[in-house]
Parts: sequence; C-alpha cells; structure tokens
Amino acid sequence: MNRVFWIVLIVAGLIAPHFVYPVFAMKLLCFALFACAFNLLLGYAGLLSFGHAAFFGGAAYITGHAVKVWGLSPLPGILVGTLFAMVLGAIFGSLAIRRQGIYFAMITLALAQIIFFLALKLPFTGGENGLQGVPRGTLLGVVDLSDPIAMYYVVFAIFMIGFLIIYRTVHSPFGQILTAIRENEPRARSLGYDVERFKLIAFTISAALAGTAGATKALVFQFASLTDVHWQMSGEVVLMTLLGGMGTLFGPVAGAVTIVTLQNELAGFGSWVQVAIGSIFVVCVLLFRRGFVGELARRLGAKSA
Repeated sequence: MNRVFWIVLIVAGLIAPHFVYPVFAMKLLCFALFACAFNLLLGYAGLLSFGHAAFFGGAAYITGHAVKVWGLSPLPGILVGTLFAMVLGAIFGSLAIRRQGIYFAMITLALAQIIFFLALKLPFTGGENGLQGVPRGTLLGVVDLSDPIAMYYVVFAIFMIGFLIIYRTVHSPFGQILTAIRENEPRARSLGYDVERFKLIAFTISAALAGTAGATKALVFQFASLTDVHWQMSGEVVLMTLLGGMGTLFGPVAGAVTIVTLQNELAGFGSWVQVAIGSIFVVCVLLFRRGFVGELARRLGAKSA
C-alpha cells in the first residue's frame, strides 16, 4: 500500500504541470506540505494547534522581504523563512506545551494573533496591501524561475524533501515515542520519557516545515498577505488534515488537494464556497470517520497509509 502511494505521488508530481495549470499545481504542493507538517503535530503527537498560520504566513513575509529587499536568491530566502518559523515554533511551543487540550489550542491561537497584528502594523509587511512584487529570481544563478515549469519542479523538489523528513520522523524511534505520548501520555511519562521535550521538538519540526510551505508559496505567487497569517488559514489546515485522514502520511495530501481544488472550482459562488466546503466536510466526516486515506487503508486491510 505504501509503495503504491509513493509511486502515484512521484509520478503524479512529475507529470502534473503538463496536465494542470502549473501555478495551481504549485499551490496544491505548498498546501499539501503545510497540511503534512500540521499532521505531524496533530496526527502523531496529538496536539491540536489553532495557530499554525503564524508559521506559514510569518515565513512567507520573512522570505518575501529577504528576497525582495535583502537580495537573497530563492533557496537562501526559503531557508531564512524556515529558520524564522523554526525559532518562532520553539518559542510558541515552550509557552504552549505546558497545557493540554482546548487550553493548548487557545494559547496557540492567541500567540498566532500576535503575529497577525504584527503583520498588519509593521512597515515592511505592506499592511492590508501585503508584501508585493517578490521576485522569483534564479536558481543557483542558472535556472530562471520566472518560467512556471522550472518553478514548479523546484516546488515539487521542496515538497518531496519536506515529505521525506516527515516520513523519516514518523518511522523513527522518535516518531514511535510521539505516538505513545498521543495514545497514553501518563504511561509514556511513567516509562521515563521527557514528554514536554518530545512535544516541543515535534512542535518545532512542524512549525519549521509549515514555514517552508509558506516561504515557498510567497515565491510562487510573488507576494505575502494577511490571509496567510489569518486564523482562518489555521482552520483550513485542520480541515485538510481531518478530511484526508489524521495520523496517516498521505491523508493530508489528499485533504489539501480536495480543499484547494474545491476553493478554486467553486470560487464563482463567492462566500457560499465556505458553506459548500463545510457541508462536504460534514458529509465526509459522517461517512469517512478516518478521512479518505484512513478509511481506504482500513477497507483494504492496510496497516498504515
């Protein structure tokens, strides 16, 4: 089952720009990485964060500024955004992991709103107009990323690197400890594991990868906006993860593709698009309690998707 999904993922990624508008395909990859990063925290560590937009959007602003004003090339710019999200994640995580359940979720939301306020007020962000005119530049001084196809394959490579990091994390002893903490935290603590430290590391990794997704998106669309740091963005990534299958590797990818595609196809209905997506989500939760991929894995008798 895993091998089939890997093959489908790689082949689909390689041929996608020849069948789908490249910019739309890049948007799918950015949000898929964002959802996978969030799933590492929720699906494997059992921590529900309502503030992941802070890392996604914060890294988008930092990368956009680094590339536009500081003159960094694309890859160093993305690395700066990722580093910013990682540091921010370590700070937010150290403040939030001392609480559990709804208290943890509300603390992350409150901290994320601070980032939203800063994005609105700081001079370099552009306020309500956002940070515009971010150049894509050239890769290693050779590949012109203004070409949509070239930019797509760079985004696809970034997505695959991020996905592989998540895969190795989940299938490592560290990932097994995270699962143990999610299933029975008091028992994991009684076995001598420093639960808070493992949670903080998971939170930081998740934040860093969410930042990578946001930083990449800033280069793809050549701007960063308040939408990227808004609380609704945090809600959307929760929706993507639950819809595709929380605690599965490929579920968030399926969920992100579904939500982004629906938003794109139903855009003509205006604000009704949220009603339509909400209705679809309710139906899917009732019919597929484990999400698309989770339910498919169960029915096929697979151990894990």
